[in-house]
Amino acid sequence: MIVVAGSVTVRPDQRERAVAAAVKMVAATQQEAGCLKYDMYSDLSNPNRIFVFEEWESDAALMAHFQTPHMAEFAGILPEVLAGPPDITRYEVASSARLPVGD
Repeated sequence: MIVVAGSVTVRPDQRERAVAAAVKMVAATQQEAGCLKYDMYSDLSNPNRIFVFEEWESDAALMAHFQTPHMAEFAGILPEVLAGPPDITRYEVASSARLPVGD
């Protein structure tokens, strides 16, 4: 499994536009083959920072994601809405298990 996690900071004057683009991107990406999880979340202490979390069945599925029209559209607005470079990391995960928190 491939996990992608990180954050981006958006310009305050572009936050509404960035969020609208993110909502559209999440909805389209969640329908892709090989996408196990794809979400973006607002930071509780800094509303201009958005966390990204993705799980993919394979590297091939992730690479196919980068070739989709919705990814091209999303990437096209990033230079206009981001306040700085993204901080995103790709991980290869051999296994995972749920934590028994709250069970």
